[in-house]
Amino acid sequence: QVQLVESGGGLVQPGGSLRLSCAASASFATINAMAWYRQAPGKPRELVARIPSGGSTNYADSVKGRFTISTDNAKNTVYLQMNSLKPEDTAVYYCNAALRGVVFWGQGTQVTVSS
Repeated sequence: QVQLVESGGGLVQPGGSLRLSCAASASFATINAMAWYRQAPGKPRELVARIPSGGSTNYADSVKGRFTISTDNAKNTVYLQMNSLKPEDTAVYYCNAALRGVVFWGQGTQVTVSS
């Protein structure tokens, strides 16, 4: 069982930045991949960024060049740095961890981009 706790969401103006954090209860040495997903009202949950253990990161086309996923293995924490935010980035952002074929989810954190 892996518990994930997200933080860092909030209200930001278009063009602004936010950094989301997700602390995992398990060591990253045992986790196969970490990812961020988001879900806007009335839309399905979508992958935003993913960082596999020992592999290269991948991003949704809509966030490439604006968002960066990274990890701090000593803190078992994954981050999502979001720059040049747009109103269409408004959503609940979820942290996701894959461990031996089992997927775990955080509770989500709201990001609202509005003037």
